[in-house]
Amino acid sequence: MSEAFTTSTARNIFYGGTMFFLLVFLALTYQTEQVIPKRDKREMLADPMVVAGKKLWETNNCIGCHTLLGEGAYFAPELGNVVKRLGSKEAVMGFIQSRPAEGIPGRRSMPQFNFTEQQLKEIAAFLDYVGQIDAAKWPPNIQG
Repeated sequence: MSEAFTTSTARNIFYGGTMFFLLVFLALTYQTEQVIPKRDKREMLADPMVVAGKKLWETNNCIGCHTLLGEGAYFAPELGNVVKRLGSKEAVMGFIQSRPAEGIPGRRSMPQFNFTEQQLKEIAAFLDYVGQIDAAKWPPNIQG
């Protein structure tokens, strides 16, 4: 038995397996590069409101509490479908604006960021854009 499995046999299995999985990796990468541009809504990403809203999202560390398409902290609700859940961008703006200046004792609550009207429109535009991404049916339900 030990003579059937030699060093050269092990080397051939290693190189053969490496080449096989390298080819599988390259094929999957090629397939992904073909599919994603067809699903992506690049024209919306060019919207300056969406870009400014993403910057607000990042600079205020919203992902420190919320998840976005499943990524982020699980302290606060998923925001991948928040526009659909609340019904409109205006409802999202109203919700953000209505947060109390002080947190509610004994409860976790979203802080008041004191966004301007323009900033509220930008963050709502970003969240609307995110809600339109084809994320393979994520989040799985309307509650997030």
